[in-house]
Amino acid sequence: MSSAGRVAAGALGATAAAGLATLAWGVFVERNRFTVRHETLPVLEPDARPITILHLSDLHMAPWQRAKQHFIRSLAVYEPDLVIDTGDNLGHADGLVGVQRALEPFAGAAGVFVHGSNDHFGPVLKNPFGYFFEGSHGRVKREPDLDTDALDAYLGGRLGWFDLNNAVRAIELKGTRIELMGTRDAHRGWDRLGELPGAVERMREEVEWSTDEPRQVLTIGVTHAPYRRVLDAFTSQGADLIFAGHTHGGQVRIPGRPALVTNCDIPHAQAQGLSVWRAGARSAFLEVSAGLGTSIYAPVRFACPPEAIVLTLTPVAVD
Repeated sequence: MSSAGRVAAGALGATAAAGLATLAWGVFVERNRFTVRHETLPVLEPDARPITILHLSDLHMAPWQRAKQHFIRSLAVYEPDLVIDTGDNLGHADGLVGVQRALEPFAGAAGVFVHGSNDHFGPVLKNPFGYFFEGSHGRVKREPDLDTDALDAYLGGRLGWFDLNNAVRAIELKGTRIELMGTRDAHRGWDRLGELPGAVERMREEVEWSTDEPRQVLTIGVTHAPYRRVLDAFTSQGADLIFAGHTHGGQVRIPGRPALVTNCDIPHAQAQGLSVWRAGARSAFLEVSAGLGTSIYAPVRFACPPEAIVLTLTPVAVD
């Protein structure tokens, strides 16, 4: 072999070795490198007490995933005032067993949830490169094969969390009045945004707060997939803060770069993290989680570790 050939073979071998090392890191290390992302938002009234929100998303739970379950259980140390679950909790036909183990410490804590499509449909083998092409994924018609009713019974019954799938709710936490509005999975076209204004108006007419004293109301939108139409609708209805998941933060990324894919129409730069969403003259804070899981058929993350979010709402500073 010529010297040029040896150089080319060596470069090819080095590239292959680097690729295998990257894949091994993503499969065996990073997808289990669970992290907590801390954020603080000064959005409450000056005399309000801080509120701690735990945002969980995209668990894609299988029963054998004990490390993930133990990590989620450990988050109880933050003593959240409100848990917001933005869906895709199930990742296996028996995934509810793992979800129950993981969320058990949060029984009795205030919480709300919406579903993603993977709370209805079990995972299937897909071509991962299909996510780079619009319309090539997520629309296969098949019958739901997961026990969503059992999941609802656990989240809404055992844990006592409020179901926000195309629903609204008003609550008070630590003296702060909170409006909550949610949608079912927009990725499947299950959102009912046309019904949202009427539902919000009825909620505001019928709510009975603990006192008649005029107070600020914090409005929160909750959805699984952060499609622009959903974010616009929430913002138009006065949302101060919106929570979403679904994107996995891109799941496999180039370090230091935005997500390569989002699996929806949100701008790539907003596929993970805290940002501002603008719709007309209004704006809202947008918190998108990279989630805690992956499909069992694509168990890899790179430059995008799984995350839970602890968001602390604090009073607005007074000059």
